[in-house]
Amino acid sequence: MKILVVGSGGREHAITWRLAQDETKHELFCAPGNAGTAALAENLAIGAEDVAAITEWAAANRPDLVVVGPEAPLCKGLADSLTAVGVKVFGPVQAGARMEGSKAFAKEVMKAAGVPTGLAETFTDAAAAKAALPKFGLPVVIKADGLAAGKGVIIAETREEAEAAIDDMLVGGRFGAAGAEVLVEEFLEGEECSILALVDGEHAVLLPSSQDHKRVFDGDKGPNTGGMGAYSPAPVVTADRLPFIRDTIILPVVRELKRRGIVYRGVLYAGLMVNNLPDGRKAASGSDVNVVEFNARFGDPETEAVLPRIGGDFAKTLLACAEGTLKDEDVVVSPSCAATVIVASGGYPGSYAKGKVMSGLDEAAKVPGAIVFHCGTKAVEGQVLTAGGRVLSVTGLGGTLREAVDTAYRAVSCISFEGAFYRRDIAHRAFERDGL
Repeated sequence: MKILVVGSGGREHAITWRLAQDETKHELFCAPGNAGTAALAENLAIGAEDVAAITEWAAANRPDLVVVGPEAPLCKGLADSLTAVGVKVFGPVQAGARMEGSKAFAKEVMKAAGVPTGLAETFTDAAAAKAALPKFGLPVVIKADGLAAGKGVIIAETREEAEAAIDDMLVGGRFGAAGAEVLVEEFLEGEECSILALVDGEHAVLLPSSQDHKRVFDGDKGPNTGGMGAYSPAPVVTADRLPFIRDTIILPVVRELKRRGIVYRGVLYAGLMVNNLPDGRKAASGSDVNVVEFNARFGDPETEAVLPRIGGDFAKTLLACAEGTLKDEDVVVSPSCAATVIVASGGYPGSYAKGKVMSGLDEAAKVPGAIVFHCGTKAVEGQVLTAGGRVLSVTGLGGTLREAVDTAYRAVSCISFEGAFYRRDIAHRAFERDGL
């Protein structure tokens, strides 16, 4: 097949890499791609959010499938635009992408579908939002409604912090239009995990569970990031919970969207909180598994840990989603484990330098069981330079999670560039659970 992958990060490199593993060889393109995808596909000088240019290219070149990686082009209507010119696309239409683009809309859909999630109310007036705080207790979560580059969620420990966050968004306009409406939400306790579901508009198949690490430093310290690593499977998602997640969380949302005239095709990503609390407390929903948020695309870095565990013909699976013909047997899962370590630029998630020369990439790729995915890189005159805060996603595979983690770190140890750093405790929750 001729396939275009839209995006430029580690997620898109992982998607492109996985498509390249199919027994049937595909003609692959990336818009715009990065230094890693350039070894597998033809990179196009088209930005991921340039809906008009991507549609124009697709109309002229007629790919069999377009796979959209990031959320922004989906929320801008890229899937709608491609469908209008007769090109099949893996990724939801703009109305479906509102499950990520509007937290208020997602909560409304969840409530209508009976999906367990935290209590929440939506406000556009700061005084009204502050007046509602006592009913939620502390800590309390304040969320900007729209896309805010992962920075629109504040967990307030005190009433003063909550009021400051509300003022910051509704009065100060910190996030612009994305923060013109805010959610005040129940704080959910427990352990977070991710489930990526492939959806064809009606049917859904769950991919292996995963868990990422949001905090920048070891021990889950420091500010939140886009993710400093991930591993799969996540032991907190026990086998008995998977049918519950599919039947009580994923499928009800797909059906509710369809009831509203929205045929959802692509990935529906459920960020979940499992309430494994020692005193037996549960969220207000009464469920021990609750939705924290939905995303409308593959997660990053979860994708880099999950896709290496997926067998079969991946292109045909994604095409089946786009065509509405997905079957359970289309998703083949390896029993292996995977762990991904993000190698980041010094200063991330704050300001950081770009253009640092990297070394050791070839050596890292030669480590048995290791895969090096590029997140923020560019190739200049035969050298690979840093071009982002999260620079590389290094994934290790193994028969056990410990083997996978050790493989990833062996590969990471080969890589160097000025200012490089990474967390050294990926999968620590899983190991603590097992007493390791």
